[in-house]
This record gives sequence, structure tokens and C-alpha cells, in this order.
Amino acid sequence: MEPSTEYVAFEEKVKKTIYIDNLSPQVTKAVLENAINQFGNVKDVLFVPTYFASCGVCAALVEMESAKQAEEIISEMGDSPLMISGMPRPVRAQKAQVEMFEDRPKKHQRPIVCRWMDPSHQNFELAKKIKGLTKKHAAEAQYIMELQHEEEEKLHKQQSETLKTNYKKYELIDSAQADGNVKRLKAEYGMTLNDH
Repeated sequence: MEPSTEYVAFEEKVKKTIYIDNLSPQVTKAVLENAINQFGNVKDVLFVPTYFASCGVCAALVEMESAKQAEEIISEMGDSPLMISGMPRPVRAQKAQVEMFEDRPKKHQRPIVCRWMDPSHQNFELAKKIKGLTKKHAAEAQYIMELQHEEEEKLHKQQSETLKTNYKKYELIDSAQADGNVKRLKAEYGMTLNDH
């Protein structure tokens, strides 16, 4: 059975699309477009829901002009971290998958039938076990994301404190130069200092 022409066109779109996750909730469509336009021409940006939105993690599908540009961006972002909106977390990029698109067309026009499984069915226990494993996996993934979020918050606080400390040092040096203390100390100790 051949896929429909609509699905073939959709597959071409998927090849040109990258999935970017680990985005801050403050990142807007314009910010993301500007950041990715450094690497190629962005055709469209679509923010997609994630299971970890409660932890402040967002994701987006970014369609590029060509599949080659998409591959180059994935390679570039894999080699060096890209920070968007000054957040301490580097974003990640990977190839988009067909399943990531909510509006994807059907590959084949066949009906999907859903029905309740009878508890006496031979695969009922297996389905129940798979359902339990899925819930366990979701809980574990949520816990890992919460830990990662805590680490990022610690890193953010540490970076903020370092920035404030360095700023205070520069202010102290600047005020010492402005009020003439540096020149007095230079004369008193017989030192030669560059004025750069």
C-alpha cells in the first residue's frame, strides 16, 4: 500500500525540521527564530507540549529551509552548547520524528478500531503490566527532570553571585582610580602601572 501524496510531502517537512528541547519558558518564537537564524533560514517555529512543562522545560519544532541546514544545526549544537535568553541550561537539538507532529496526516487510509480488553483475555495481564511500567517510567522521568531543574537553579544562583562579586570588584577598582588612590599608592610604593 503506497503512502498518500500528502504524507510524502509531510515526510519531506519532517526531514527539514529539528526538535529543540530544554528551552526556558521565557523563550518566545521571535527569540528562538533569531537564535537559530545564525545557522540557517528558519521557515517556521512551533512550540510543542512536553511532559515536563511543570518543571519549566519547553520544546519546539523548528522547520528549516533544507534538510542539509537541519543536519548542520544538529551537528553544530551537538559540538557546542547554545544558550538562549541567558539561561544556564544549554538547549539540545535532534532530528524531528513523525510522531512529534500532532497534525500529521495518516500514512495509509485504514481505520483504527479501539475496544476494551476483557479481563479474561490472554493478553490482559501483559497490557496491565505495560500500563504500570509506563506510569513508573513517567514518574522516574519527572523525578530526573526535577533534579536537573534543581541543579540548574543552583548553577544560576552561583553564576549570579559570581557576576555580582566581579561587578563589585570592578566598581572598587574604578572608584579607586577615579578618586586618585591608585596614583597615590603608585607614588608611595614607587611602582610603574600601565593606564590601560
